[in-house]
Amino acid sequence: MPVSMIPLWLKIVWTLPALAILVVYWRNYGPGNLLWFSDIALLLSIPAVWLEIPLLAGVAAVLVLVPELAWNLGYFGRLLTGRRLGGIVDYMFEPERPGFLKALSLFHVPLPLFLIWMVWLLGYDARALPLAVVLTWLVIPASRLLTRPERNVNWAFGPVRHRKLVHPVLFVGFLMLAIPILFHVPAHLIFDHLFG
Repeated sequence: MPVSMIPLWLKIVWTLPALAILVVYWRNYGPGNLLWFSDIALLLSIPAVWLEIPLLAGVAAVLVLVPELAWNLGYFGRLLTGRRLGGIVDYMFEPERPGFLKALSLFHVPLPLFLIWMVWLLGYDARALPLAVVLTWLVIPASRLLTRPERNVNWAFGPVRHRKLVHPVLFVGFLMLAIPILFHVPAHLIFDHLFG
């Protein structure tokens, strides 16, 4: 029987809060909220940590490394400077949003670190890139079809000011190309170079 590389206590410490976050999000925001790539990566991290499968860890990491780093930069940058550094973390500073939901969103801080650590520990499987792209091609249209425009899950409805300027099918197609090129390919190149 192979020896586990990840200790049981860490698997439990990661899994219990992750499951709690996903359940609370489902109850407060609805199931469509779980289509956010960060929530998908959080969900994928659970079987990845328990089964210690490099491919699962790699897909989760490739899926969200770039946007998670942007989230952290935006959040901590605004905390330190008081200036808005892009809109990705605006919801964290909305006074009407309940504090406990904002606190749960702090999972964005350890998520990229944990995924990087798992990829370092388990190794990087280069098949993560095509799987992340296929997952993106499924999730973007689903985000458009199954969620409300005001939630704008995965930006599938586009910027509010310009929604009527571009046909929805064209915009979804643009996202299906842009997200892999801008997010997944750079993450894949980094992981493949460092841990492949």
